[in-house]
Amino acid sequence: MSTEYLRSCALDFAERGWRVFPITPWAKKPAVIDRWETRASTDPDHINHWWRHTPYSIGIATGPSGLVVIDLDTHKYGEPIPDQWAVLGINSGTGVLRALAHQRGVTITPTYAVSTPSGGWHLYYTTPPGVALRNTQSNTRNAIGWKIDTRAHGGYVVAPGSPVPPNGYQLFDDRDPAVLPDWLHQALTPTPSTGLSAPAQTVATNPDSYVAAAVRGETHRVRTAPPGQHNAVLCRAAYALGQLVGAGLLDETTARAELTTAAQVLISADCDCTPTEVARVITVSLAAGARNPRRTTPSPHRRRAA
Repeated sequence: MSTEYLRSCALDFAERGWRVFPITPWAKKPAVIDRWETRASTDPDHINHWWRHTPYSIGIATGPSGLVVIDLDTHKYGEPIPDQWAVLGINSGTGVLRALAHQRGVTITPTYAVSTPSGGWHLYYTTPPGVALRNTQSNTRNAIGWKIDTRAHGGYVVAPGSPVPPNGYQLFDDRDPAVLPDWLHQALTPTPSTGLSAPAQTVATNPDSYVAAAVRGETHRVRTAPPGQHNAVLCRAAYALGQLVGAGLLDETTARAELTTAAQVLISADCDCTPTEVARVITVSLAAGARNPRRTTPSPHRRRAA
């Protein structure tokens, strides 16, 4: 890839208002080691200087550029797939994002899109006015889902046209980036700490009432699952009750029986649900939830004296 071509690409991105900086050739690390985010620029003089002689790849500082980039990664050989996705035959960030959108009755908003060297995707969205989002990793609390990272303030992406092995970053859809959809914005917005602690305290102070309500709620969701979402809804419900099983708040036999009874509606519906498939989904999802127990806090009157 010629220096002239990369410089031209960098200038094009700058015209869009995206702040760029040089990336080490054939790699993904900033060539501007110190303060790359603040030094990223739309100034043609800076860009012409950086790309004067060296065929640097192009980095885009997402936060200062007003961008949130959804990074959809792929499954690597030998890597375990979480049960809640394996049971649905999903093995990539793209599949997870589609499933999450489907569960919410929405579609993935078309936007500026780039294919990545690993076979994944970068979906570029603009940040809603007045919003300052940070990066997320797929294993953090505010992540959208498995194999889905985001790049916003504090992060960058390698731009299309950059020759990173094996296949480089290639532009797929050149439309202007859409505004980040509300459901993705909500998923990436940190939940206030008071909102996190309230459910846990409810479990600790009145576990029987909480568990009964949880069982009623999850089984109701199963019985009323819309066509085309039976497996997904049953999987989520079994996972949620499995978390209570793992926390020692619900007996596994009871959870399995309640879910199986509720799922009879799915089996009798005009779809592909079978008793064998329902039993498999319940077993796998209960086990997955039990490995990630619902967190509880001790009741105040049970705390030990200091």
